[in-house]
Amino acid sequence: MDTVKDILALLFFPAGLAVIFGGLAYEWIDRKLVAQLQNRIGPRWFQPAADIVKLLAKEEVLPEGVDQWLFHSLPIIALAGVLTAGLYVPLFGLAPAHSFAGDLIVTIYLLSMLTLCTGLAGANTNDHFSLIGATRTLTQLFSYEAPFLLTLLGPAIVAGSWQISEINAYAGSHWMILTQPIGFIVSMIGLMGKLELPPFDAPEAETEIVAGAMTEYSGRGWALFRLGKNVELLIGLTLIAAFYLGGLDNPLTFLLKTLVLLLTVAGLQALFARLRIDQTVGLWWRVGALLVLVQLLVTIVLKGVLT
Repeated sequence: MDTVKDILALLFFPAGLAVIFGGLAYEWIDRKLVAQLQNRIGPRWFQPAADIVKLLAKEEVLPEGVDQWLFHSLPIIALAGVLTAGLYVPLFGLAPAHSFAGDLIVTIYLLSMLTLCTGLAGANTNDHFSLIGATRTLTQLFSYEAPFLLTLLGPAIVAGSWQISEINAYAGSHWMILTQPIGFIVSMIGLMGKLELPPFDAPEAETEIVAGAMTEYSGRGWALFRLGKNVELLIGLTLIAAFYLGGLDNPLTFLLKTLVLLLTVAGLQALFARLRIDQTVGLWWRVGALLVLVQLLVTIVLKGVLT
């Protein structure tokens, strides 16, 4: 009986379907906010779910010359990775479904799987647009994953733990956005870069390379990749809010803090035009990573002095 209860909990709440629908809801809010900021109406509330249902019902075309096993398995692995990461994060302001010492490192690794799978998916085809998109995706991965990782290590060092639940509890009485403002800014930009959101969407620039690494995908595969991106947006906002905005201890604070972050993300998307891939990678790697490294070193030194 306990096994059945655990399976139902993993499937419906707080993971599984609840996380997927949460990701779809945040995609809709993001699209609606960007549309309003651009003086457009935007999609209706059910549009993201309707898009996924439509894609799942479509035929999945297998391009000529691809590795069939990789083509079908990469979207599943990408979605499974981000859903597994949701087990260790205080989603919806609730305690993580599972927690252990060092789960922060595991979560960061799992959140990287979506980008890795996207790059491999593009490299697995003979299409020129897909290959260019894959190259840009993997290039951007190295430029944004490391800074994003460093921004999460700062609060972990201050809290003295690598366990997300313990860092969240420590942050409940310490708004680290005040003591580590550079880390907060870099984490927001790093998350947008990881998810290839405008203005960091050069890897999937539709006016240049159709859909980038996803050009050859249709039907179920594309739907799973989109779901993975939505879930990673939800988890990324949750981590930033938990670490930098005073922690998450109930659904109300979760909604307030993550929606404020999402409004900031939408504002940046509407404010800036798309950056070239050299602008996206070069300047950010030199400035963003160095700034957060300096802040991390200062944090380590101050913690050592104070203790």
